[in-house]
Amino acid sequence: MHRVPHPAVTRREGLGVALLTAVFGLWLVLWALVVPVFQAPDEPAHFDAALHVATGGGWPAPGALHVSNAVVAAQQEQAAAAGSSDPATGASTWSTTSELLAAHPGDSATVNQMTQHPPTAYAIDALVLRAVHHGSLRWDHAVLALRLFDALLVTPLALLAWAAVRRVTRSTRTALLAPLALFATPQLASIGASVTNDAPVLLLGAAVVWLAVRLLTGDLRLRTLVALGVVTAALVWTKGTGLPAVPFVGLVAVVAGAGVLPLARRLLRTLVVLGTTAVLGSWWWLHNLVTFHRLQPDGYAALRPPADFPPGEHPSVLHFADVSWGTISRTFWGSPGQRAQVSIGDLLTAVLTIVAVVVVVGWAFRRPRSGPDTRATAWCLAVLPLLLLALQTASSARAYLDTTQVAGTQGRYLFPALLALLVLSALAWRRLPRTAGGRRALASGIAVVAPGIGVYGLAVVASWFWNAARSPLTAEGIARYTATGPVPFALVVVVATLVAVGVALAVVQVAADTRPGGTDRLPTSSRS
Repeated sequence: MHRVPHPAVTRREGLGVALLTAVFGLWLVLWALVVPVFQAPDEPAHFDAALHVATGGGWPAPGALHVSNAVVAAQQEQAAAAGSSDPATGASTWSTTSELLAAHPGDSATVNQMTQHPPTAYAIDALVLRAVHHGSLRWDHAVLALRLFDALLVTPLALLAWAAVRRVTRSTRTALLAPLALFATPQLASIGASVTNDAPVLLLGAAVVWLAVRLLTGDLRLRTLVALGVVTAALVWTKGTGLPAVPFVGLVAVVAGAGVLPLARRLLRTLVVLGTTAVLGSWWWLHNLVTFHRLQPDGYAALRPPADFPPGEHPSVLHFADVSWGTISRTFWGSPGQRAQVSIGDLLTAVLTIVAVVVVVGWAFRRPRSGPDTRATAWCLAVLPLLLLALQTASSARAYLDTTQVAGTQGRYLFPALLALLVLSALAWRRLPRTAGGRRALASGIAVVAPGIGVYGLAVVASWFWNAARSPLTAEGIARYTATGPVPFALVVVVATLVAVGVALAVVQVAADTRPGGTDRLPTSSRS
């Protein structure tokens, strides 16, 4: 464990962080506008669950909730207008949510699996729907309102990325690169700007990692420890993918203060953080154990019933590993769409995954050539993504043996640990160059390439959905968006322009930083 003095933030750096946070928020808004409504993963089910709560429907047992006929009718309206550039059949003719609920009461036969999760995210979404008077809104505008709310929740991820990377690396240039690196994952923007329970998970998971980083770098105050327990509790309130954070924060509390605090006191602090998490965050999971005798019942049970392998076929480790690897890497980097039907390319995602893993494994855990020893911090941070990957693999393997389908493998399930992966990457990449000039050149390259990957992903998605998979965007594609998009196309252009200008200014700031040492020597105060 290493102690890091609290670094002073200059006015120039503060303005850069504010710019990057605002630009990242606009980036999410752009994705919310470009991806057609109901085309993000599981978005109809998420919206249906929020609407169910907003209209007083409660939270049924897992597998007992069915998609409402109103949401089915909304999907039918969308399907009827799909691919059309005729305003007479476009979004302007679509119903309001009140009209759909009145004309199509009751539920369909389709199971909505979302009640396998805690109701927290959906209760919040229901409050948002009521606040915007969803009944008077066209249904796609109600969906857009929830998308924009989720984008607002995810926007602070840029600020937390900067703060965590700066705290560990003590480099302002590396820290300013961290928000830009978020652009390299188009899937993050697609998920973060959709109707989903992953949006609050992204925010809370990042907050958990940021607080853990503070503890691991010398902030041993009781309020930081308690805050970590409270935020972890909020994370596990929201989704089961937050549960691996519990052993993670326990490990962090044991390691934080090593060499400064005796083991007995660190164990007591561990009890404090885990006790806080348990008291505030265990209610839903205890309810499941008492009611269903399982930590998380399977909401997909009715959708994927048990099945035997065909005669002569048996479970294959190679098949399972091949499908899992391909699906996780593709849906981590960029495979948006309701059923991940759009991809930035299997080759590109494979290369990105291999390069990222090799660099992190090869350099993130080494003893630094100068400065504090970051190895304990790096090893602790690695635990969270590894636990998430292990949990997902075990769940998917069990489903494969029971149903013969390799399902439940999604790269976005690693997003609660995204900030941990980003900090590990920052540690690794900045150790590759041996000279100050090499560090500046690498930083400038990453500052250009990372947003470039994001822009490429957005172009692929826009072409797929609006331009019949052709690129670049044509007048016909613009006409389709004008007919069935949620906002005027001119507004999309304005947001895209603001994002482009903001990213360009941020890249220039990183590239123009020529101070000695790459600003690795920070001005500091004595406070931690």
